[in-house]
This record gives sequence, C-alpha cells and structure tokens, in this order.
Amino acid sequence: MTVTVMCDGQQTLSTGRAAQELQLRTGEFELATQLGEVRTVPARSDGRPGSGGPPGRRRVPAEEVARLQIEPGFPETLRTRLRTVTTNEAAALMGVGPGRALRLTRAGCVAPVRFYVNRFGAVVWLYLAAEIAEFADREPELLRGNTPLAMRVMLTSGQDWRARQWRSRRVAQLMGRTADPWESAAVIAAVLPPEELASVAEDALERAVLRRLRPTLAAAITATPAARESFERVLVAEEFDEVLWYRVNLSRALETARREDPGRARPAAARRTGRPPSLRNAPTWPVGARNLTARG
Repeated sequence: MTVTVMCDGQQTLSTGRAAQELQLRTGEFELATQLGEVRTVPARSDGRPGSGGPPGRRRVPAEEVARLQIEPGFPETLRTRLRTVTTNEAAALMGVGPGRALRLTRAGCVAPVRFYVNRFGAVVWLYLAAEIAEFADREPELLRGNTPLAMRVMLTSGQDWRARQWRSRRVAQLMGRTADPWESAAVIAAVLPPEELASVAEDALERAVLRRLRPTLAAAITATPAARESFERVLVAEEFDEVLWYRVNLSRALETARREDPGRARPAAARRTGRPPSLRNAPTWPVGARNLTARG
C-alpha cells in the first residue's frame, strides 16, 4: 500500500488506491465519500482550508481504510450500505407497485442519492436500498390503502420533490466537507440560477471567487443536447420557495465570508493600501450543513 505523509503527519492514500484497498468500484467509492461512509481530507500542502484554490483533490486517511477493512463481513457489509436501487427496484423492496413507489418518491418520502440521464434525456433517480427499507418499516400505512389527501393534492398540482431533495442532500454533503467560509458560500451559490446569484452577490469580485470555488455537484456523460439540458436542470433550483431558501442562506454565508476572510474578494488596490472593504452586519446564525438539510 502506497502511503503519503501529509504536513500534519497524517498518513493518507490517493482516492484511487483507497478504492482498490476497499474493493469498491469507482462509482461506489464516490458515493461512499459523499455519504460519509469513507472519510476524506483535503489534499493540500499547508493544511489550511481554501489555501489550495478550488476544492478538488482529496485523500483518504490510512487509518480510515484500516477501520473499514476490519469490519465484520468486509467488503460486503460496506457494499450493502452503498447499494442503490431504481424506482422499480425500490417498489419491489417495499412490496408495492411501481406507480405507488413513483408517487412516494415524487412526494419526497425518500430522497435520491444519485441520478443519471438516459439516452432519451430522462432523469433516472437512484435511492439507497437501506433507506427504502427503513422507510417501508417506518411508514407502512403509506404503502397500502388510499394515498393521503395532502399528498394527492401535491401530486395532482404537479409537484415533484426528487430534484430538490437531491440538491438539498448534495449541498449538505459539500457543506460538511469544508470549514472555509467562501467555499461554503460557493456550495450554496452552485444551485442558484445565474440571475438569482447575481442579485445576491452583486460584487463582481465576489462572484468571481464563488465561480472559482464552485464545487462539482455531479458528473455525467450526456450524449445529446436533450440529455445535457435534463442534467443541468437537476443542478439548479427552480421553485420559488427553494430559490428563496438558497438566496437567504447565500446572503448569510456571504456575510460570514466577508467578516471572517474579507481579503479573499478584496480588490488588489485595497490590498496594497491595507484598506478593507466595508463589512455588512454579521449573520444571526452560522451557515452550515445542519441549516440546509431541513429544507429541500
């Protein structure tokens, strides 16, 4: 096993090597890191958040790999926790028809963890099998009989919470991986439409920082313009209440970033003269993953 020693003395492996050691395929390993099943650390030389430019390369502590390898039933127990299912497969797990499973997922009963776009441009959602089973055990009344009135009204009006729940989950995952205020703001900014982002971050220099630090929400191979359009639509908030939620959180995140690290988006002339930009009032509560998981 090839191990690198970080500046803080921590022994780490590349993500590729860690995946091999854990006997996980690339997609499984990526999901494992997103879900926190496999802990990673930034691959930065000086150990400071944000010091290496855009968030990107990460490494896996050697002790994390060792911890997972000694789990009873390794690697199957780990793979079981990472198993994903389509809507039809989820229906089979719950013992219901595909139609009811689709209604339950559209209503937000279970949040998807991944998605891909098929050759027809349709979004295919994937769910954790373990969460599907947990939901079936927790809410057996929703699997039988009539759909609750509130849910019927919601679905009849055309609402579909799958994309917004995926975005909420992905934002929370990325927020949990950084303590840097500008990186945190960039995570929230990544799901806002460009015009909404510009109206919150009015300063062009701040928007440039947010663009540079923008994380990868998802990666996909899209063979057609329709597939590309479907893929990009998933990444961006659409409904008014969801957009408003992220606008409010971005505004607070920017307040925190301006207060804690005002020099990051400060013009070069101001840096030379030492005159800091004017700061707005600090937010009333810190922005973090816990503030973003409660809403889609």
